[in-house]
Amino acid sequence: MSIQFGTGGWRAVIGDGFTKANVQLLTAALARKMRAERADQRGFLLGYDRRFLSREAAHWAAEVMAGAGITCMVVEREAPTPLIMFAVRYYDLAYGMAVTASHNPALYNGVKVFTRGGRDADETVTARIEEEIAALEGQEIPAVPYEEGVRTGRIQIVDPMNAYIDAVIRSVNMDAIRSRGLKVVLDPMYGVSKTALQTILITARCDVDVIHERRDALFGGRLPAPNSKTLAGLRSFVLENGCDIGIATDGDADRLGIIDDRGEFLHPNKILVLLYDYLLRHKGWHGAAVRNIATTHLLDAIAAEFGETCYEVPVGFKHISGKMLETGAVIGGESSGGLTVRGHIQGKDGIYAAALLVEMMSTTGRSLSELYREITRRCGSFEMVERGYRFSQEERARIGRTLMEDKALPDFGVDIQRVSYADGCKVYFRDGGWVVCRFSGTEPLLRVFCEMDDAGRAGEMAGRMEAFLGLEGRNIE
Repeated sequence: MSIQFGTGGWRAVIGDGFTKANVQLLTAALARKMRAERADQRGFLLGYDRRFLSREAAHWAAEVMAGAGITCMVVEREAPTPLIMFAVRYYDLAYGMAVTASHNPALYNGVKVFTRGGRDADETVTARIEEEIAALEGQEIPAVPYEEGVRTGRIQIVDPMNAYIDAVIRSVNMDAIRSRGLKVVLDPMYGVSKTALQTILITARCDVDVIHERRDALFGGRLPAPNSKTLAGLRSFVLENGCDIGIATDGDADRLGIIDDRGEFLHPNKILVLLYDYLLRHKGWHGAAVRNIATTHLLDAIAAEFGETCYEVPVGFKHISGKMLETGAVIGGESSGGLTVRGHIQGKDGIYAAALLVEMMSTTGRSLSELYREITRRCGSFEMVERGYRFSQEERARIGRTLMEDKALPDFGVDIQRVSYADGCKVYFRDGGWVVCRFSGTEPLLRVFCEMDDAGRAGEMAGRMEAFLGLEGRNIE
C-alpha cells in the first residue's frame, strides 16, 4: 500500500509518495470513515504549513471532502499545527487534518490527522483509514473544484488564530512576564510560529526580535528541527544582543528548542523537567508525568519526590496524550522537543510551551541554568546521548532480526534489570541507566538513546550498541 501512517502521521517524499493522487486518496478514505461513523454532518477542518505544496495539498483535500458532501473548514493561512489541533476542539469537530511533515527535511511533506478534542489520531483510527485506502485504490474519487466549493459554502474559510492566541494568554501569568521586561529572540526556522508567539510575547511587554522569519520551502538549507547544530544563528544572536532567552520552533511549531542567556542549547529533556518541576513546586499543581521510552528518567525522580508517578509509553505523541487523559497527568513530553500541559490542547505545542517557560523565568526571577542545577542537586545527574544511523533495507532486516527476534544484546559490562520490546529494544540497567534502540517512525533512521549518571558512560554504552550492530563511525547526529 502506498500510504502508511507512522508515529507522527503520514510523511513521504514530494513527487514520490506525496502526490496529489495520494493526498486525495487519503482524504477520500477519511471521508468514508466519517460517513460510516455518522460524523460527516459535524464538518471537517483543514490547515497547512509553509512547506512546498502544503497549501495546494490542503486545497486538494478540501475538494475531496466537498465532493463527499462534507462541509470543510479551511484555515486559509500558513498555520501552526497546534493551532489546527486547537481549532478542531474549538469548533467541536470529530476530525481535522494538517498538511505538514513537521521537522522532516524539505523534500518531505505529509498529513497529520486529528480526532475529537484535537488529539493525534491513534493506531485504531489510522489503521481504519489504511483499510479504507486499500478499498478505494483504483477507484475514481469525486472532487468539487475549490472555488466552486467556496462559492457554494461547502468549503468555508475560517481563521481561529485570535481564539488560539487568547487561549494561550489566558493560560499563562502575563502580569508576571510584564513585570520583567525580558529581551527575547524568536527563530521560527522559516516556519509558522512567528505571528502567534510574537503576538503573545509583545502583549506581555517583552522586547522581541525575530530571525529566519520569511518563507523558505528549503528551510535555509537546514533541517527544520531545533537542536544544538541547527540553532547556531540563534545562539549568536542571543550572545551578541544580550538576550534573556532564544526560542526556536520546528517547521510546524509543535516542537521547541531553547538557547539560554549564556548561549547554551537547552536539551528538550531539560525543558520538560523544568516545566514539570515548576508546575508542581511553584504553581502547586498535583499529578503524574508521561514520557516516551526515549525521554529522561529525571522526570521519574521529580515525580517520586512529590509522591507522584511517571508513566512510560511508546514513541508517538498519541500515546502520551492518551495516557494523560487516562491518568489526569500534569505534563507529557518527549526528548525530541514536544510537550503539552494539562488543560491545554491534547497534543504538542511549542508556542504554549515557550510562553510557559517565559512565565517560569519571570515568576522565579532565575535563569534556566540555575533552575536546572537546583533540580539535579536534589534528584541527581541524568546525562543522555543520542545517535542516528541510516541503513539499507538489508541492514534494517538484519538489525530487526538481531534485536527483536533473536533478542541478542551486547555485553554492556553492567547488570541488566530488564529488557522491553514494546517499542524497539530498551535495556534497563540496575544502576538506573538505560539504552534504547528503535527505528524512527517519521524518517528512515535507526536511533539509539542512552541515559546514565555520566555523559562519558552514556557515550560508552551507546557505543557498545553501535559496535554490536555493526554501525561504527556512521552516526549522523
